[in-house]
Amino acid sequence: MTVFEDGFARSPAGATAGGISWLRSPHPAVVADREGGVVEFNAAAAHLFPDMGVGSWLDDVVPGWLSDAHRRLARRVPAPSVAAPATRTGRLALRGSHEGRLLRAHPTESGHGDVAWWLVDDSDLNAAEDALRTERERTALLAEASTQLLASLNPDRCLEKAALLAAAHLGDAALVISPPVRNRYGVVTAVGDRCERSQVTMDPTSVPGLAEALQGFPPVPARWIDPAELPEWAVPEGLEGAPGSVAIAPLPGHGVPAGVLILLRRGGRRAFDTSEELFARLFAARAGAALSAARLYAEQARVTRALIAELLPPQLHHVHGVDFAGGYRTSQDTERIGGDFYDVHAGTAAEEETLAVLGDVCGKGLEAAVLTGRIRSTLQALLPLAGNHQNVLELLNGALLTARHTRFATLVLASVRRSGSQVRLRLTSAGHPRPLILRTTGEVEEADTGGTLVGALPEVTSRSATVHLSPGETCLLYTDGITEARGGPLDASMFGEDRLRATLAECVGLPAEAIVERLQMVAGDWVGRGPHDDMAVVAITAPHTTHLSAVNGHTRGRYTT
Repeated sequence: MTVFEDGFARSPAGATAGGISWLRSPHPAVVADREGGVVEFNAAAAHLFPDMGVGSWLDDVVPGWLSDAHRRLARRVPAPSVAAPATRTGRLALRGSHEGRLLRAHPTESGHGDVAWWLVDDSDLNAAEDALRTERERTALLAEASTQLLASLNPDRCLEKAALLAAAHLGDAALVISPPVRNRYGVVTAVGDRCERSQVTMDPTSVPGLAEALQGFPPVPARWIDPAELPEWAVPEGLEGAPGSVAIAPLPGHGVPAGVLILLRRGGRRAFDTSEELFARLFAARAGAALSAARLYAEQARVTRALIAELLPPQLHHVHGVDFAGGYRTSQDTERIGGDFYDVHAGTAAEEETLAVLGDVCGKGLEAAVLTGRIRSTLQALLPLAGNHQNVLELLNGALLTARHTRFATLVLASVRRSGSQVRLRLTSAGHPRPLILRTTGEVEEADTGGTLVGALPEVTSRSATVHLSPGETCLLYTDGITEARGGPLDASMFGEDRLRATLAECVGLPAEAIVERLQMVAGDWVGRGPHDDMAVVAITAPHTTHLSAVNGHTRGRYTT
């Protein structure tokens, strides 16, 4: 071998090898002449192409894509010249496969008609690039799945979305099985973009690995599950053929399993491999967390609705010949409960008094509503003692003082009874604005009652007043959220008692419900969208009818929504 001034080594046949150490290179190198005959090669090339030998033809010993490339390149190589220097080609590397390997071939022209081919095995690099691309796609899918699964806190929609995503990206079909309820399992089946729901009574042990997954145990490898053992309910109709591979993954929840994900692939497709099973478990973890969050939210919403139903003001109607109407507006329009409240507890008989209560707890929002519920429950328990308002207030005060909260409340009690055409009321205020009496003449009077608030002092005092209503006259109970509401043209003036009296005076002859609606409308227009406290009103009206039998709605007990 001779080394020329251009730095390339050439064999006696004149082939350019690209360096004197090329024979020891770990990369295969082959030198061929213009006609495609092998001139020289190194040990790595001999290992890659066992049939290679000096004088053999490239067509016989190397892949066709390499011999074709040499043939095209050789046509462009000039005729041999002893003085011609070796040159490197500016062509891009060629890629091709050989016995499962991905090879990259770099040609180097000698200038004497020979071409040296350097081969690099890119199989591992290509596999790494494919793995990286796959992991990126899976990471993007997990992120998108989390976004879609958490977009809705509805458990049913979350189940359907989990099944559809799994069927679209993990298998040909997917089943999401919920934990049993009275031995029945909810199953959501997805094939393509179609989703179905069903209830199945089954034995979990009928599907290998299902019983373990329902208990949250690690999944059984897919290769251990025989698709032929699947029961009929586990094979969707739209799968187009018998399943060829099955993977089962538990859906981990918050402390308890959230269900199971079953993935199916049609026969003839590649079975689930280890990496796909691992990815299915990662997807199942996201789906399980989303399902648990949706179910927890649904349960909390159900409990909240049940609790709020007990805290909401009741709907008031006719009770033992007397018209009752109530209106309530919380300080925040987005809330349903607050610190103001009212109740009407009907007497067990028409001749017995009906107790109406309207109160205002210090504060607003949920904490005030909790105390409101406590006061309402306590007053209901004290109904047998309602004949003595002072006694009721003392017992209620003692109950509030022994509670762990530090809030207080004001309220007004009204014991109401129909007597002929008139309605008799016993009114007692405990630190609360005095009730207003609307006469048929349009005059508005203030009941002569007063007392101390409850829940703040060891002792309470009160003074009761007795009021008689003639047909068409009304007694109005209200909270200071009405009179202290700020708004008007300057957005800073209080609604005030004078404006309340004037508005009430305009309601002469109106039924109780119309009076409440009128006051709420006027007060609402006054505050507009500005901040305000809770506002509650109760109207007690003596109807124009003179006979109890003509009054509808003889209802006993406490009114609730």
